[in-house]
Amino acid sequence: MLKQTGVPTIEDRAGTLPSAERLAKGPVAIIECFQKIPCNPCATACPRGAIIPFTDINNRPNIDHEKCNGCAVCVANCPGLAIFVVDQNYREGYSLVKLSYEQLPLPEQGESVWAIDRAGEVIGSGTVKLVQNPKAFDRTAVIHLEVPAALAQEARYIRVKEGRPHA
Repeated sequence: MLKQTGVPTIEDRAGTLPSAERLAKGPVAIIECFQKIPCNPCATACPRGAIIPFTDINNRPNIDHEKCNGCAVCVANCPGLAIFVVDQNYREGYSLVKLSYEQLPLPEQGESVWAIDRAGEVIGSGTVKLVQNPKAFDRTAVIHLEVPAALAQEARYIRVKEGRPHA
């Protein structure tokens, strides 16, 4: 299905998820990179060495979830926008998803936005809790999105809501 639609199935994603025990410990990166292509910025960017160095630049990335602290440096450095950080224990009933965002204007902290799934469909509403956009991220902002806990493994992008003032 991935080759036909570009949208990974639950089966495609099964090998990318941290264990339930690791997810319960706090923020952790999830890498949804499904093709072998020459790319390794995530591995060279990770300050903790959680993304295992590649033996071949065409390999798919592997992550040691126990080393990951969810800092999201890899999120900003992934040119394929295929890495997300999920904190399932953000607060009661809500999770935090850190995702890359490369559009202008950037959403603002506190703004209500639509949570979008891998197929580009609206799956619910979320709240922007933080926008990270330092020069080191090279124009790829990282949005910290609060969503209902049930959406933590599905929310992978955002869409601003209609009527939003533009800069």
